[in-house]
Amino acid sequence: MTRLEQLLTWLTAEPNDTFLLYAVANEYKNIDPKKSLPYYERLVKDFPTYTATYYHYAEVLVALNQRQKAEEIYQQGIQQCQLQQDRKALAELQNAYQNMLIDED
Repeated sequence: MTRLEQLLTWLTAEPNDTFLLYAVANEYKNIDPKKSLPYYERLVKDFPTYTATYYHYAEVLVALNQRQKAEEIYQQGIQQCQLQQDRKALAELQNAYQNMLIDED
């Protein structure tokens, strides 16, 4: 059984486990990025305070050339990190967001 298969099995048993949703999204990110999108979308929608989501979700969107949506996710993540006072995630998101904007020029 692959790591992804094991994570999906666990997720079936615990469908609201944020870490498992995040882990599945990240596994798909490396294998088939489009398949990661529903997991990231669910995390942002149902668990917006799980700040680790935003960086990886936006990164996938940039890779899939969905820059407008990526910008929205970066901005949502930055706002959520400020609310949660998660300085480390905030700094990472701000840096990644700025890099995306610079790369557009």
